[in-house]
Amino acid sequence: MGEPLLSVRQLNVSYGGIQAVKNLSLDLNPGELVSLIGANGAGKTTTLKAICGLLQPASGEVRYQGRTIKGQGAWELVSQGLVMVPEGRGIFTRMTIEENLRMGAYLRRDAEVESDIEAIYTRFPRLKERHRQLAGTLSGGEQQMLAMGRALLAKPKLLLLDEPSMGLAPIMVEQIFQVVQEVAQQGVTVLLVEQNAHRALELADRAYVLDSGEMVLSGPAADLLRDPQVQAAYLGA
Repeated sequence: MGEPLLSVRQLNVSYGGIQAVKNLSLDLNPGELVSLIGANGAGKTTTLKAICGLLQPASGEVRYQGRTIKGQGAWELVSQGLVMVPEGRGIFTRMTIEENLRMGAYLRRDAEVESDIEAIYTRFPRLKERHRQLAGTLSGGEQQMLAMGRALLAKPKLLLLDEPSMGLAPIMVEQIFQVVQEVAQQGVTVLLVEQNAHRALELADRAYVLDSGEMVLSGPAADLLRDPQVQAAYLGA
């Protein structure tokens, strides 16, 4: 196998006097869907923010496409195909659905933007029906669709997803996970942080388990799904 698309080595991230991530290392190979699971406060969101440039680590290295990205902001990394859908969606509530989608394509100058917007509308018909509606008036599930659509319009090579199913009705959760799976099958590399550990492991090729900021387990997702330690701690078994 060639060089990983993303390589994190000995990452340390602190908030004030609290070390949220401790000596964390992980790799994502091109085309993989990898899940990062753990209890609340384990450091999952902090890890994603450090990777995508929203937080600067105290030490360690993050390499993307074979190059260090230390010191680069999230706006610079988006132009290189590293895109994050944050926890809580982060949509522009006072802009319309269509305006939000076009913000996802803001840095693009190619001729496929319009057809890609139509592809998002095909994937999420509710957004098409309401494309002139203010995003802040949408339901939680519709807002998650919009956040996913906006991210996909940035043409990601690496998509970071932070708790995409949080607060959604079960039927909407399944729809969001189906989209995650389809995106991965289309060749986008995905790093998924998800509280629903069982579904995250079912979807993923590989997974990492975080506990109090430290990596405690890793391996093929199917193996972790059967691991008694993982079942007892994260799967309610």
